[in-house]
Amino acid sequence: MAVEPVLIVPRIVRQKTLKTSIGCTGTGLHSGARVDMTLHPAEPGHGIVFRRTDIAGGGSLIAADWRHVVDTRMCTTLGTEAGVRVSTVEHLMAALWGAEIDNALIDISGAEVPVMDGSAAPFVFLIECAGVVEQAAPRRAIEILRRIVVEDEERSVSLTPGAGFSVDFQIDFDNAAVAQQDYFAALAPGAFKVDIARARTFGFEHEVAHLRAAGLARGGSLDNAVVISGDRILNHDGLRYDDEFVRHKILDCVGDLYLAGGPILGHVRGVRSGHRHNNALLRALFARQDAWRHVDLTEDRLISPPAANRLRGPRLAAGD
Repeated sequence: MAVEPVLIVPRIVRQKTLKTSIGCTGTGLHSGARVDMTLHPAEPGHGIVFRRTDIAGGGSLIAADWRHVVDTRMCTTLGTEAGVRVSTVEHLMAALWGAEIDNALIDISGAEVPVMDGSAAPFVFLIECAGVVEQAAPRRAIEILRRIVVEDEERSVSLTPGAGFSVDFQIDFDNAAVAQQDYFAALAPGAFKVDIARARTFGFEHEVAHLRAAGLARGGSLDNAVVISGDRILNHDGLRYDDEFVRHKILDCVGDLYLAGGPILGHVRGVRSGHRHNNALLRALFARQDAWRHVDLTEDRLISPPAANRLRGPRLAAGD
């Protein structure tokens, strides 16, 4: 007697939001201003939206969308035609991506997301404390169909078709403490929190005065950034990962690309790229209608082979 084959239909992944509202208070990395921020649940299809509570009226709303990026100097800034801005959104956006949050209303009392400890980990913790709930609507993903690349001299970032979502990033600094680092992250559920979320933003001591004169890094300190002086790390607790610098670049990339409006299914390769390149990549992607499509996300599409993150290549000393 013939046995009929069993057809296994992959489970549709549903949209998610916060179970309850939760807030925090911190300092803006670049403004140095104190800011209060509260994350609220939102209905399916709402997306991630910021609301400036220090500005009256409907003009206080800014959707977390690549089309609203107005500045990429040292961070990613969203803005409206009316001049309302919210800057340094990338760490929070990365945490929302890692927690698979699709819908949230974010109240913020100033023009910059608080930096907290310079990583996405405090925001991941905040979301976990609030709790996450599944919603009725299916989660929509952006499937990459064709290679898209943005190049600028020795810097580049590209998107190519691939299973799940993965990021391969390389940095190269003329500094012995950073040098060249190359890391591959297969960002299956849970991997972001363990391997990427705790990586902090970093900077060089000799650049601080110049940055502050330009109105940047006014809130930066050893409490919210890794600071490098010559070939030394000034932070007393050292690094959280041996290759924390390249992992933080991946964190930034994940947050910037979540401004696509949904999770991306594909592979990202970055070489010495930054916020400007990440936004340019999304603009180039959505300018090509044949390079992507919306799909309902299923559980079998969440895993990127290989399942475990791995270091690709040795860590090099400056000059090697």
